[in-house]
Amino acid sequence: MDRLTSMNVFVRTADLGSFSSAAEALRISPQMVAKHIARLESRLGTALINRTTRRQSLTDIGRSYYERCKIVLSEAEAADAIALEMKVTPSGTLRVNAPVTFGTSSLAPFITHYLAQFPETQVELTLSDRMVDPVEEGYEVILRIGELSDSQMRAYPLRPYRLIACASPGYLVQNSVPETPSELAAHSCLVYGIWSPQSPCRWQFHKDGKMQETQPKGRLRSNDWRALLHAAVSGYGVTLGPEDVLSEEIRAGRLVQVLPDYEGPSRPMHLLTPAGLRQTVKIRSFIQAVQKAFG
Repeated sequence: MDRLTSMNVFVRTADLGSFSSAAEALRISPQMVAKHIARLESRLGTALINRTTRRQSLTDIGRSYYERCKIVLSEAEAADAIALEMKVTPSGTLRVNAPVTFGTSSLAPFITHYLAQFPETQVELTLSDRMVDPVEEGYEVILRIGELSDSQMRAYPLRPYRLIACASPGYLVQNSVPETPSELAAHSCLVYGIWSPQSPCRWQFHKDGKMQETQPKGRLRSNDWRALLHAAVSGYGVTLGPEDVLSEEIRAGRLVQVLPDYEGPSRPMHLLTPAGLRQTVKIRSFIQAVQKAFG
């Protein structure tokens, strides 16, 4: 017999005044009520209920035990309620890893909205361009840009990560507006990443099913996209960056898209979770929110 069940039977018996009334309320036999009470009394080594042919009453110990049992049962109900609520309400800490540029420019603003929507959640966001081991490093959700090679992950496809070329209105006034990718060779380009002569950077564009490639040259290169964005807005050249971020700058009038008739580079983007990870409501809610925002 479960001790909590026996406590519940004891409390109902004390409240209703008889074994038969408790049995009817609990839908068990009076004999089973008696067994639960006897089990508690045997465990405690003392009587909890005084029984006579006409009436029953709690012993002194029984009254104290009755009050404590009500507290224990109330706490057990509260614990069950919390567990049930957590099944439907996202809560707890979620550990997320994402690439630096996408994480800073797009994912971080999204996460603040997610936290506002689900106030019982916390997010630990780590930004890194290296390939992390989610199991060893404890990440529940990973955002990756590029082709996938890890079969040990459950993948949720998102919209492609697209890049577009932009420059400031002031820069374009002082320099000719490029009409084709090859004309970028005459422009000052702001290049993401540190490239060596043995492995030069190349920008690829597509139009009408054909690919055109150019090798950008310029006075500024950086592995931090924010530095290049600042330089582009300040009029120091043409940059190739994430469409989501640059679209906001274009709407604000700080940048103008160049080569709008060409499709810039794009790479697949996925949300990943470890294959063996249990899908809690916290994780499911985050996946669904990411798919809605970036799917």
